[in-house]
Amino acid sequence: MRIGFTLPQLGALAHYPREVARFARQAEQLGADSLWVGDRLLAPVNPTVGYGGSDAIPRSFHARLDPFVLLSIAAVSTERVQIGTNVLNAPWYPPAVLARSLTSIDLVSGGRLVPGLGVGWSPEEYLAVGVPMAQRGARLDECLDALEAYWSDNPAEYHGTHWTVPATYTDLKPVQHPRPPIYLGGYSPAAMRRAARRADGWLPVVRPGSKAWEFSPAAINDPVDRLRNMAAEQGRDPSQLDLILRVYPTAECTLDQVVDAVTGAEQHTPVEHAFVDLMEIAEDVDHALEIVNQVLERSRDT
Repeated sequence: MRIGFTLPQLGALAHYPREVARFARQAEQLGADSLWVGDRLLAPVNPTVGYGGSDAIPRSFHARLDPFVLLSIAAVSTERVQIGTNVLNAPWYPPAVLARSLTSIDLVSGGRLVPGLGVGWSPEEYLAVGVPMAQRGARLDECLDALEAYWSDNPAEYHGTHWTVPATYTDLKPVQHPRPPIYLGGYSPAAMRRAARRADGWLPVVRPGSKAWEFSPAAINDPVDRLRNMAAEQGRDPSQLDLILRVYPTAECTLDQVVDAVTGAEQHTPVEHAFVDLMEIAEDVDHALEIVNQVLERSRDT
């Protein structure tokens, strides 16, 4: 089982931006296999839609750092770990801008980028970026097509309903060939169909410490089975669809529950890579590194 952790980006950890490089280096030295960022833009005062099925926004979203900045810091501060996005809300970004950023980070890291993309859930964030939320699925589909063109062709060109990339020379390509593997998130029928149809991998979620999201093998196995059936219906080999488990502990979660979620995924599901989000369980960077060390040690002993 490969085990990763989120970088200090949200909540209390976001107040230590100059410690991001140290965290990345030390997490790698402790044995972490991957480091991750999310993509939060706002913490609406009066949210139309709350987080995770609630009607509120977590306080941890009140402080947030830019995901591309943190990915760049991690890329130059480490040598081995994968660096991933969990997830970038692709409809917010013109594909040419997104392709330039992702290509640069993959090059700087030496081919360690794991791009996870999704559509988000906050109407206020879509309002802030000037993108109609009702178009988010169509824009993600076009973004995936445009990225494929940008990373495959030279000159590259894409013309869609929502996004256009005029013919351009693209001499710089990602280190990973033919391109970085694209992971998609989301549990809606449309999101799962999209992942089954065209993703290299999917990002399931468990939320230990919450009654509604308590870990069980069925919490992963059932949606994974649905996804793989969908992939087979699309004529794909379901075994080729990779899985990386997102473990989102609540503030009330114990370390044992975190370890159970990670090791349970290994023992009862086809997941071979998981990462732990630290935003609600770590008070500062030193505390985050202590959690990293304990999770890794306990997981090895299980």
